[in-house]
Amino acid sequence: MKFENITIEKAVNEGKCITRIDNMVVFTQRTVPGDVVDLEYHRKKRNYADANVTQFYSRGESYSAPFCPHFDYCSGCKWQQMQYAAQLRLKQVTVEESLVNVGKVELPEINPIVGSAKVTHYRNKMEYSFTHKKWVPELTQLDVEEHKALGLHVAGRFDKVLDITDCHLQHDLGNQIRNFVKDFAIQNEITFFNLRDQNGMLRNLILRNNTAGEWMFILMFIEDDQEIITMILEAVKKQFPQITSLLYVINSKRNDTITDLPVLHYSGNEFLMETIGELKFKISPKAFFQVNVPQAKILYDFTKKFAQLRKEDIVYDLYTGTGSIACYVAGDCKKVVGLEYVPEAIEDAKSNASLNNIVNTSFFAGDIKDLLTASFFEEHGVPDVIITDPPRNGMHADVIAQILIAAPKRIVYVSCNAATQARDLALLDVKYKVIMVQPLDMFPHTSHVENIVCLEIK
Repeated sequence: MKFENITIEKAVNEGKCITRIDNMVVFTQRTVPGDVVDLEYHRKKRNYADANVTQFYSRGESYSAPFCPHFDYCSGCKWQQMQYAAQLRLKQVTVEESLVNVGKVELPEINPIVGSAKVTHYRNKMEYSFTHKKWVPELTQLDVEEHKALGLHVAGRFDKVLDITDCHLQHDLGNQIRNFVKDFAIQNEITFFNLRDQNGMLRNLILRNNTAGEWMFILMFIEDDQEIITMILEAVKKQFPQITSLLYVINSKRNDTITDLPVLHYSGNEFLMETIGELKFKISPKAFFQVNVPQAKILYDFTKKFAQLRKEDIVYDLYTGTGSIACYVAGDCKKVVGLEYVPEAIEDAKSNASLNNIVNTSFFAGDIKDLLTASFFEEHGVPDVIITDPPRNGMHADVIAQILIAAPKRIVYVSCNAATQARDLALLDVKYKVIMVQPLDMFPHTSHVENIVCLEIK
């Protein structure tokens, strides 16, 4: 079904915009408010439809020409077509609407969002997929070698890989490394992964870098063929002296996750070092670390400011990860107790505390809802302040229940999902009031937004 001369009304989350046709909400992608377009439904439900733009007549005032050649199909930067100032306004609205409509709690005036100084080449980690048969937008006759690709997934398609030649998310050296690996593999007839048949030697590539210009290279193979592994890793090592950590993984599973697999050391260091403020952090291959380091410092500064710590305070840092926030605030309080469900991350947290000569932290691995008990409080002290930075799905109800029992005087809630954060604030509302809200953009050109909320006990 086609519609002509439709005006796009509003930008919403996940990089989409909406308009209304015959009282039905219609979602579009890669548009901005004010665009005048022709639309064609590609999926229609009872109350909404998804539509493709078949023709642009004019562009809205917030339009900005995308700078990436892969923008039309890549799943990465869905808001490149929108001016950065407009992206920030939309992220501010996303936070406000989530807290008001989902949380339904009393709120102070929400602080203006803090944008990122760098809007391209800001990420310190990228993961790419190999495929023996790349996705192309139109049926095209390609020979076998032309079909091989190393890139990112097509938007909405986990099983389709778009060949990437130039990504603007990470430092340009990442493009050089990725393109070298692809070309070397093709020239040496090394097979690329076939998702359907679950074969092909090369599977995934992870690139990490730090602000000092050092790089970690992790290549995933489907089998332990040392002749091929040595050939390609030696070539990479010779070509790129900036790679100070050369690693690989053997993954023959049906999924790409490596959390349950050993990362094997080939040469160089087994980790990267990063600096935030006056602290140094060790980043191991599987460790979570903030991908936008300059913004991470701003995030940690706001977190410390909101916590209003005193030297006698006991602080609990829930979902502590590698202990970066715990270490960042440790100098302002009596002690920090960090809890995290990933054991490897806890080992990194302990190493990071030791690295920075921090002696008033302790870290524990396990499911937070199981760790946070009355006996744990009795052993380690009842928290005066809780800092929590959970994953996108927010905190488990049992964790919130234990927080309410512990009744710290202040909670600082850091979230990458304002909707689940708002849900949790509603549960905390029985004892706590929100006194400060600070949105922060960590991921320019995406719909993601970080939000920091400070709560005080009523």
